[in-house]
Amino acid sequence: MPTDAASPPLVGLSELDADARLKAEGFNELPRPDRRTLLRIVLEVLREPMLALLLGGGVIYLSLGDFKEAIILLVFASLSVIITVVQESRTERVLEALRDLTSPRALVIRDGERKRIAGREVVCGDLLVLAEGDRVAADAVLLQADDIQADESLLTGESLPVRKIAREEAGELIARRPGGDDQPVVYSGSLMVRGSGIAEVIATGARSEIGKIGQALGTMQTEPPRLQTQTRKLVRVFGLIGGAFSILVVLLYGTLRGGWLDAVLAGITVGMSMLPEEFPVVLTVFMAMGAWRISQARVLTRRAAAIEALGSATVLCTDKTGTLTENRMSVAELRLPSGDVFRPRSGDLPPTFRDLLDTALLAAAPDPFDPMDRALHRLAGEHLPDGAGARSLVHAYGLRRDLLAITQVWRDPDDLGNYVVAAKGAPEAIARMCGLADADLKQLSTTIDAMAAEGLRVLGVARAAHPNEDWPETPLGFGFEFLGLVGLADPLREAVPAAVADCRTAGIRVVMITGDYPTTARAIAREAGIDANMSITGDDIARLDDATLAQRLKTTTVFARIMPEQKLRIVEALKADGEVVAMTGDGVNDAPSLKAAHIGIAMGGRGTDVAREASAIVLLDDDFASIVKAIRLGRRIYDNLVKAMGFIFAVHVPIAGLALLPLLFGLPILLGPIHIAFLEMIIDPVCSIVFEAETAEDDVMRRKPREPEQPLFGRALIGWGLVQGLLVFALVAGVFVIGQSRAMPETELRALTFFALVLSFVCLIFVNRSFSTSILAALRRPNPMLLVVLISVASVLGLSLAWPWLRELFKFGPLHGDDLALTALAALLVLIVLELIKPLWRSGLGGAPPQRAA
Repeated sequence: MPTDAASPPLVGLSELDADARLKAEGFNELPRPDRRTLLRIVLEVLREPMLALLLGGGVIYLSLGDFKEAIILLVFASLSVIITVVQESRTERVLEALRDLTSPRALVIRDGERKRIAGREVVCGDLLVLAEGDRVAADAVLLQADDIQADESLLTGESLPVRKIAREEAGELIARRPGGDDQPVVYSGSLMVRGSGIAEVIATGARSEIGKIGQALGTMQTEPPRLQTQTRKLVRVFGLIGGAFSILVVLLYGTLRGGWLDAVLAGITVGMSMLPEEFPVVLTVFMAMGAWRISQARVLTRRAAAIEALGSATVLCTDKTGTLTENRMSVAELRLPSGDVFRPRSGDLPPTFRDLLDTALLAAAPDPFDPMDRALHRLAGEHLPDGAGARSLVHAYGLRRDLLAITQVWRDPDDLGNYVVAAKGAPEAIARMCGLADADLKQLSTTIDAMAAEGLRVLGVARAAHPNEDWPETPLGFGFEFLGLVGLADPLREAVPAAVADCRTAGIRVVMITGDYPTTARAIAREAGIDANMSITGDDIARLDDATLAQRLKTTTVFARIMPEQKLRIVEALKADGEVVAMTGDGVNDAPSLKAAHIGIAMGGRGTDVAREASAIVLLDDDFASIVKAIRLGRRIYDNLVKAMGFIFAVHVPIAGLALLPLLFGLPILLGPIHIAFLEMIIDPVCSIVFEAETAEDDVMRRKPREPEQPLFGRALIGWGLVQGLLVFALVAGVFVIGQSRAMPETELRALTFFALVLSFVCLIFVNRSFSTSILAALRRPNPMLLVVLISVASVLGLSLAWPWLRELFKFGPLHGDDLALTALAALLVLIVLELIKPLWRSGLGGAPPQRAA
């Protein structure tokens, strides 16, 4: 690297000073959030009120000496805990805590000598020696800079590298803001794609720009899961009702029948019949299975609460670079001075374009880090098999602030007396080097504007010949010929337009938020199918108050030149306006907004660890289309969860009724704790698995998003559940009365009533498989779990009569053919009646939860 001969040699810190600063400032690493240990996850799960209810019930029965009932409750409680813990710990292992994003090693100058140290040991005042391909270890100001370009996409989200200059060239004012050309500061985590230099460290760890983002993440709270909140309220309501009935039953039983111990047991039985012990099992299974189903679409669910929120998303805020686009530059077109255009996707390279591409390749670095140089090498590899051939690079001119062009001189072994000079750079600089006439300059300017309007980064290309090694002082000394323009772009992902269209159909507004220039942002938005008529820049947002910004957000879909804190402000403003916000991103700059959004969606391949840690969902294949798949699955999962919860609500009505009926009329007690536990902890969850496996309703992606505050149990669903439950109770009670009229023994009467109840529950499964179609249409939809459940239920019922141990446990007597026919008839009547009246409820149920107004 050239240095001023009069300047003193760079000595850097001494080892003693470096050690002292390391002790005072701490290591150069980002603070890591506490990783949840297995014990911590278990404790969090046990704090859930529904799971605590299960465990508490088991302990109560154990203390009362009902070991069989206690074991059943405790086993199922343990299973639900294990399922949740396994799911949570798996995601913790897949996505570890925030990693060190700085370079693992750094070359520094200490005591006048260059030495390589661990990146975490870099301190303020250290002199970093930077070269092409290095990851910058800390924020630093450049003392020397030789043609430096840095990729700051981790911080800005933009794939194009930016130019860097030395502090002396920049003057006294040193800007501290990632992004933008001709700054004297390099930032921790950025990548040197060209040139070399020496920089003095000015900030490490949490004090660096990347560290400030990490600190902001630590102060933010993620959105609480709405479903969990609603379920807790539901459990409290059921708990109050069940508790009141339990006390009433204890008093009535003890007063009317005597035997207060039996009264307590009867009260507990009635309380169990009314408390939703199976809700945590069903909810856990749905969330765990939902996460698994979504993972099949290459989407990792870090927090199960995101599954419920997917169906409510009204706005999808997406970054451009690496999310809508591929985050790699490619040559979009070659354009000759004549106006002829070649687009690489259109076929083979015409001969007239060979000189343009060959010269652009010669002006690129032979072993490039720069994304534009890489794009030229890829295109040349496809169309120029020989590449640079046997020519060798003998001289080069780097970028200068007064001449933004790269010039490289090559020796041709076939013509030793002649040298090929290739130049590429800003079209204005190339035009100046070629000495174009005013008319040509005007035409060139018009062409450049048209290409820029299409979102292209434009380079000019020129070629010259030189007879000897007497190189001019600047590239202006060569006699260049203007060959044409190269348009480069970060290409749109192939599946994005279809995914955006699906979002629009589903009532989800797609908003682009990018740090790129407005022209490029609008061009990409139009290509993706996003309305680009209304756009706003970061400078505009800075001048708006919150109320005005909220008003602009209602119609604006493209946000350009946006800084990280402004992304967060946009997300917060959308949330304040009642929108349910999904935010996608992959850079460190996206992390605060990812965490603030209701649904943070990070890119798993190109995304940074910080972005993944802050998100609720990670796209493992970086495919924007996977977001639509996740939304579809999220809506399906929530639809099916509502069906399952409604089914459970319906079956609680006859269970509670049959538990109360004998007490009120002085009849034999039919259902004991073991029957209630069996019904609620085996039959209900197993039957609910059928709903989990249900395919999506036909209109699942044609609905508007679900209202976020919509309760899990709306009025229509509660009414429908009560109608189903009361009908089952009436028919099963009728079976009970018929059995009584036949003077059946108590054990046979219990078996008769129990069989009628279980078969009616199976019919409720068929009724509730779909809210929007008939049972005949639902039967045509494949659901392999339905057959499994039917076989399982039939097997359990058969064993309860044939296996003496189980028959004794349930206190069942034998049933005959006419008894079984009676129970089947009652169940069939449930099915027929409900199917006949279901159309009356469809307007309320709507085939799914009520829809948001358009």
